[in-house]
Amino acid sequence: MAHSIPISANSHASFFCLLIFVLIYLEGAPVYGAKREYDKPYHVVNVKSLDPNPYCIESTKDCNSPDESKRESLKVVHSHGPCSHMNEARTSAPTLAEIMTHDQARVDSLQHRLHVKSDRNSLDDSKATLPAKPGRSIGSGNYVVTLGLGTPKKNLTLIFDTGSDVTWVQCQPCISCYQQQEPIFNPSASQTYKNISCTAPQCSQDLKLGCTRTTKTCIYVVIYGDSSFTIGLYATETLTLTPSDVFPGFAFGCGLNNTGPGLFNGSAGLLGLGRGPPSLVAQTASKYGSYFTYCLPTLSSSSGTLVFGKYGGTTHSAGIKYTPLLTDSNGPSFYFIEVTGIKVAGKLLPISQSVFSSPGTIIDSGTVITRLQPEAYDALRTRFRQLMMNYTMTKGVSLLDTCYDFSGCDTVEVPTISFVFGGNVEVPIPLPGILIGNQELACLAFAGNSNASNVGIFGNSQQQTLDVVYDVAGGKLGFGTGGCS
Repeated sequence: MAHSIPISANSHASFFCLLIFVLIYLEGAPVYGAKREYDKPYHVVNVKSLDPNPYCIESTKDCNSPDESKRESLKVVHSHGPCSHMNEARTSAPTLAEIMTHDQARVDSLQHRLHVKSDRNSLDDSKATLPAKPGRSIGSGNYVVTLGLGTPKKNLTLIFDTGSDVTWVQCQPCISCYQQQEPIFNPSASQTYKNISCTAPQCSQDLKLGCTRTTKTCIYVVIYGDSSFTIGLYATETLTLTPSDVFPGFAFGCGLNNTGPGLFNGSAGLLGLGRGPPSLVAQTASKYGSYFTYCLPTLSSSSGTLVFGKYGGTTHSAGIKYTPLLTDSNGPSFYFIEVTGIKVAGKLLPISQSVFSSPGTIIDSGTVITRLQPEAYDALRTRFRQLMMNYTMTKGVSLLDTCYDFSGCDTVEVPTISFVFGGNVEVPIPLPGILIGNQELACLAFAGNSNASNVGIFGNSQQQTLDVVYDVAGGKLGFGTGGCS
């Protein structure tokens, strides 16, 4: 299994003062199945279905083998939903505006990482599955999984993130830690914890950061777009995905100084699923062949799965269609894909392919709302509004500018939207990826970038219920419909 952590650059003097303080402290520290409604130009929607479901309803489908005896998956849930145990500590759910604020902070961080690197450069049959859960209770649209760390194993709930490489958890003794649902990991209580030295390959290859002066222990630092950060010791530990999938010597960040104003509260840390050397994908490649699949549940009350490795050399769905994964020297940790067009109500929008190809597009599990180049978003918004003229528009929220009040309706007809990727792969967007909100405030779940040169991002709202297959070694990304509910 592979994990990643969003890493962003920050050169503020205050940060370096903080890092110096931490170093001093550490000196003494220890598609597609059968075509169904997607053939129709509209979704007919009961408006009550747009409201959150307060009950936990386990998914009847998953991204695994149909053979229960061979199933080794991780359960995925939205951390804000009733299926997540992190709700026990929840006081109130974040508003749509708050979710969008945190989401934009993440997008700014991703764009900054790509621009910084662009400026410098001139951008097997083994299988294990984790249940994936949605994550709004931590103030983000990310999804969470629970896995084991240490000996004896301690279960920890982590955000999983395809836009990050380094996996990290909060560790004792904390200089500063945010509140999490589970007990903070204590490395001194584990028989298999070991700090990584400055001379070890993982330190120089993965991080290229500093060390403590006396113990020569490797230090990691990750900074996020909303000023959240994690700093601590880079170490190895035994990682347990399932009872039969155990990885000794897994390199991860043991965070001693962490802050997550909205991004991480409730979770124990982050699981990195990016393409870089520190990621879980890379560290488990000898077993899983750099191959993983997830299905993100549509409703906060249902669950999906995160699966590592192939099953019998094939995917769980015969309907998977593949588009090439692209590489970009400015963003080697990201999964770039080629967008060639967008369809609304079955008709292709008049958008030049160069609008998408010039800045490029990444797929990201941690971004909630898909970001489009301004020209592409304008065309999508214009056509969507034309087809929704029979409904009452209302004031937008944050970056969402096309919103409706359906409170006086029993049902509404919402035009279908699909993306066309390289290789002529058309992916129908599920309804929750078209509208976000509730019956009184339902908004088009897309936004435009502020600059045409910014990279597009295919977000997790648009991925819901789809089987998303990452064949990293094979250089391709697969999509299939109806993977989970």
